[in-house]
Amino acid sequence: MKDLFKGCWTIPNLLSFLRIVIVPVFAYFFMQGQYGWAVFMLVLSGLSDFFDGKIARKFNQISALGKILDPVADKLTQITLAVLLFLSFNKADDATLKAFSWVFLVFIIKEFVMVLGGAVMLAFGIRPGAAEIYGKVSTFAFYAVMIFIVAFGPEIGVFKAFFTIPNVLMMILVVISAILTLVAFASYMPGTFRQFKERFSKK
Repeated sequence: MKDLFKGCWTIPNLLSFLRIVIVPVFAYFFMQGQYGWAVFMLVLSGLSDFFDGKIARKFNQISALGKILDPVADKLTQITLAVLLFLSFNKADDATLKAFSWVFLVFIIKEFVMVLGGAVMLAFGIRPGAAEIYGKVSTFAFYAVMIFIVAFGPEIGVFKAFFTIPNVLMMILVVISAILTLVAFASYMPGTFRQFKERFSKK
């Protein structure tokens, strides 16, 4: 625990903590139908995610706590977004959107499995690995697509009066993001299995 908080007072860690705080604020605005503020919170979260990694690497401010806060912030944001969009489209008037809403469960299930897997690894004294390039690409795509949907999506888009994403285009973008998410998930498997194998071989 002492090592965990060693050198924890860094700008990247504060940005990661900010992203965690943003999650309930975003959820509140979204559920209140204040989608303009919800979009602003999402953009702020995405920018803080981008800059905390850049700052940590550039100024060598990578810490043990940061390696935990960053993925926690990512998973809380992604689970919250996926749940809220699933609920929104599941009660849509458009039957196609209502049926399509179940695709958002892919993101929810993947994140819950990752959280559960991370907890199991920590229980065995194995530290989950850092995000691979696939994970970073899928996270960027997820943020981009979801911000686009909250801003211009059918039924909920804050700027839909100016432009509304056609249903087909929105579905294609979400499916692409879901595929990237599954590819990223699969990319963690070899390293995870290797860590478990090394752990038990030592015993």
